[in-house]
Amino acid sequence: MVKHVVMWRLHQNNTENRKGVKDLLNTLPGLIPELKSLEVGENFNSGPFAFDLALITTHADKADLEKYQKHPEHVMVAKRITELAKDRVVVDFEQ
Repeated sequence: MVKHVVMWRLHQNNTENRKGVKDLLNTLPGLIPELKSLEVGENFNSGPFAFDLALITTHADKADLEKYQKHPEHVMVAKRITELAKDRVVVDFEQ
């Protein structure tokens, strides 16, 4: 199994933008067969190194992660989130 973890800092970290990102991401389950699970959450830690939102997805293997990332629905959502985010970090790992 592969886990894909993404965290964002938004240009404007407000309720509307956080909800917008969460809503966009929550449209993906059911649309992309290679997406086994998706969790998205808002950070409540206000420390200087904190990010605003986190995403964790699971995939059967690296090939399925790549298919997910290239899927048109994911590409559309990622493009919109990129417009709202000022920073992003990603970690992909196998379990």
